[in-house]
Amino acid sequence: MTQKRATPTIKRRRVGGQLRRWRGNVKTGDAARLMGWDATRLSRIERGTYRISADEVRTFCSKLGVNDPAGIEEVARVADEPLGEGWWAAYAGRIGQNYLDFIELEADAESLQLQHPVIVPGLLQSPGYVREMITRAPTAVSPAHAEMLVSIRLARQAVLSKATRLHALVPESALHAKFESGPAIMRDQIRKLLDASQMSNVELQLIPLTTHPTYGSNGAITVLSYKHPWAKVASVDNPMGGNHTDDGKQVSFLEMEFAAIAEIALPVDKTRDLLNEYLEGLHQ
Repeated sequence: MTQKRATPTIKRRRVGGQLRRWRGNVKTGDAARLMGWDATRLSRIERGTYRISADEVRTFCSKLGVNDPAGIEEVARVADEPLGEGWWAAYAGRIGQNYLDFIELEADAESLQLQHPVIVPGLLQSPGYVREMITRAPTAVSPAHAEMLVSIRLARQAVLSKATRLHALVPESALHAKFESGPAIMRDQIRKLLDASQMSNVELQLIPLTTHPTYGSNGAITVLSYKHPWAKVASVDNPMGGNHTDDGKQVSFLEMEFAAIAEIALPVDKTRDLLNEYLEGLHQ
């Protein structure tokens, strides 16, 4: 039977990537022959352009001698998931693939470490703040497209209503933004941050105005962690939807960057106190 090529969705690529990690130092051709495949087929499976079934995952891992029953079952489960599921599937072809991939990665994560050097991160933005950020961006988009992007960003915030843990570092300077629409935008945004800070799955820290500018100067960082056996993913934000990697060395570097910024940020309780000062107009 001819193997059908699958759309290389982020889940297919992650399945293939995990199989590649389990293959270790076994050569592609040698591993492929264990299954009666040629090297090209295995290479395409590992890149996510060919689908592998759950049973094939189990058989392949058995032949490789992988001793990780729980991990194998998790990868087999995802391998058998139908393509095009999730609320974000409706936006395929309407937004960049990198952004679509990030939304899916974000939705599947067990925990998120999130830092932005300039603005309130998207998962913590109030509706008014979201609309300001998108509709007044220097890159021109149609009103209809802008409203779609607003809807997407607000829909992403549903991860916080699940068990997803969020550790967010927010620059205090973001609280000084002025909007033509009036001060109500920032008041609502501060209330949103205060509400989030009360959530049991959210750890929120403000980066003080007095912090040396080298902290956060390398851009926005998101580190996403998953259940076993999936590798962590790191994303560096950009206008095209960001760049994502599960390369262990790169992820570790960005984790260290995040930890260094968290170390100089205000503790959670002092963050909450300062947010209340801003809300009450007491902070000068």
